Amino acid sequence: MNRRLEGTVALVTGASSGIGHATALELAREGASVALVGRREDRLTDLAAEITGAGGKALVVPADITTAQAAAEAVERTVEGLGRLDTLVNNAGLMLLGPAPAADLDDWRRMIDINLMGLMYTAHAAVPHLVEAAAEEPRQVADIVNIGSLAGRNAYAMSAVYSATKFGVGAFSEALRQELARQHVRVSVIEPGSVDTELRTHNPAAIQQHIVAALGDIERLQSQDIADTVGYIVTRPRHVAVAELLVRPTEQS
Repeated sequence: MNRRLEGTVALVTGASSGIGHATALELAREGASVALVGRREDRLTDLAAEITGAGGKALVVPADITTAQAAAEAVERTVEGLGRLDTLVNNAGLMLLGPAPAADLDDWRRMIDINLMGLMYTAHAAVPHLVEAAAEEPRQVADIVNIGSLAGRNAYAMSAVYSATKFGVGAFSEALRQELARQHVRVSVIEPGSVDTELRTHNPAAIQQHIVAALGDIERLQSQDIADTVGYIVTRPRHVAVAELLVRPTEQS
């Protein structure tokens, strides 16, 4: 393998499972040292052991990035522990579905706090370090990759606020891309369709059954499919920026 990210540092939020877990492994395989950010420290520790056991370098950073202070501290711990920051993957998220008129407003707040505000807090704290890294070797470019959703392009019944947060991710990503482009900090958004992760299991059984029925028996994406997409984006040459990628299961309508 070329290890195209050798000498760089990546921070991945929501690294304890699913897309975040797979992405951390993918970036480590490419040679990046990886800061693993999430709330479940035991899972992060296991992931770090897997990375170091394969010859990589990982830093466990337990954090709840739904506050600006916690997000900033996670970024600072990354830079202090690994020396720099070249790549930020904003993956942490929550999907709580159901009819809007009967919704628990606390569920709305939780999704906004993690899907949107947590992502923005972490990006805000990371930008100065990314600008600095983009001016240096080995790559002279830095990346923010935000994990959005197909629901950030198309709004669906039962997902009003989840869709609102993911539409917000898309808007924030594009505006930030324009602001940072001349400093060689690339900002990308990946919009997955249905991925086979634990995300849907945070919903009541009746909602989970609704999700399954809506999708039918299609072959869903795997976490590694999105990790591969992240790896593709952040290993492009310095003059190539992939601003947006929609990734669907082949059978998803």
